[in-house]
Amino acid sequence: MLDISLILLIGFMVGLAKAGIHGTTLLSVPLLALMFGGKASSGLMLPMLIMADVFAVHHYHRHANWQFLIKLFPAAVVGVLLGTWLGEKIDDALFVQIMAAIIFVSVALMIWLERNKTKVPDYTWFAVATGTLGGFTTMVGNLAGSVMAVYLLSMRLPKNVFIGTAAWFFLVINLFKVPFHVFVWETITWDSFKLNLMALPVIIAGVYTGIWLVRKISEQHYRWLVIIMTLVAAAALLPQ
Repeated sequence: MLDISLILLIGFMVGLAKAGIHGTTLLSVPLLALMFGGKASSGLMLPMLIMADVFAVHHYHRHANWQFLIKLFPAAVVGVLLGTWLGEKIDDALFVQIMAAIIFVSVALMIWLERNKTKVPDYTWFAVATGTLGGFTTMVGNLAGSVMAVYLLSMRLPKNVFIGTAAWFFLVINLFKVPFHVFVWETITWDSFKLNLMALPVIIAGVYTGIWLVRKISEQHYRWLVIIMTLVAAAALLPQ
């Protein structure tokens, strides 16, 4: 019963995150890992992420900036392949600590960019580095949200373009990850997918709750919400 309640809570949090309330997915990662283990939890969460991605894309698809997506996708594919290869060799605890450090650095960069009203030049190398790191971290731990937030915030995208671009990026990359979880890691099974289907109603509720909340938040306040939620999520990844 506790497992099912946790799945439903995480489903709602995933829906919120995909609708633009950034950071709630990162908060759910350590909860799921604590209950099911690192790699298993990654496979258990992936279908929930894809379900939420579909609804987020349906709502925000017109706002996506494909100029950035085209630069990110090839590198993200490389990152996913690296993550698949190295995933079994990385200790869960060490990976979480590394991710916490990366996220804290990301938050520091986001705050610096925000306080100085700075836009990072749209260098190809920056997109390649972000895409590779995003693909790797999303494959190994579904933790690429903060990596993408740094890139998209640094481009100073309006909130709807930020959400729409992220939604398309993660829908495509998460679908690309499915065969590796099914056939290589074997972390997605029919039994795990039945749990995902059970969470679908709360995922939908989370998405539309998030859409409603985002409409209430100003552009400037939204940027700071992303930063604060990312910081909270990083703190949740630290060892207890």
